[in-house]
Amino acid sequence: MRDPEPCRIKHTQELTELMEESEESEELSEVEEKHHAKPRDKPLSRSKTKNTFLKKRRAKKSFTCTQCGKSLSSKQNLELHMRVHTGEKCAKSFTQKIHLRQHMMIHTGEKPFMCDQCEMRFSNQQRLKIHTGVHTGVKPFICDQCGKSFADSAYLKIHMKTHTGEKPFVCDQCEKRFSAKTSLRLHMWIHTGEKPFACDQCDKTFSCASNLKKHLTVHTKEKPHSCSVCGKSFSLLQSLQKHEKIHTGVREYMCFECDKT
Repeated sequence: MRDPEPCRIKHTQELTELMEESEESEELSEVEEKHHAKPRDKPLSRSKTKNTFLKKRRAKKSFTCTQCGKSLSSKQNLELHMRVHTGEKCAKSFTQKIHLRQHMMIHTGEKPFMCDQCEMRFSNQQRLKIHTGVHTGVKPFICDQCGKSFADSAYLKIHMKTHTGEKPFVCDQCEKRFSAKTSLRLHMWIHTGEKPFACDQCDKTFSCASNLKKHLTVHTKEKPHSCSVCGKSFSLLQSLQKHEKIHTGVREYMCFECDKT
């Protein structure tokens, strides 16, 4: 049997790559759009805009957790966050008993459905079925806009919203909008402070699977991405892509005040 850990990360990563957006980058883009909407004002550089944005964001946080010192932006957010320390359940309700039973597996950690290829376990049959695409490589659901393919129709449905711009799911804490319900759920961890993805090497926890994947390279020392020009190796593809700009001379970021890149 193959080690289920890399498989688990790969499976989770496929979903989070579709639904995860960088909170800071997206909110910063919104700030920049508002700023540039004023034609008479001289545009700020990205660095100044980012610094101003971060200062305002931090200033909003005035409710502090007495258990861990974390600052939250509202009393309601603080109450949600306290569940991390008290172990309080979510009080979510369902119209059918079977749905409640399935939901309770989130809290109990029960995963009765196991993949016969890598022994990765799932809480329901549907998730196991979707997971098998990792092994088979079969992705029958194709986007008619860009040609990208997916192992499950639900993934395609989520992806299609990147073309339509539809964001029907709204956070009741900060009114931020998302294209997928799972993206909203991941976002809510910012308010509650939950970090469900734990490293099995050092017990460090993360709020998303992609951050855990990046962290694991600290332990494995793997550097599978090599520069074709100088041969330097990197643990992450993003790091390689950033490095390659040294050779190509590409400079993406320009100062709006002096045009320096």
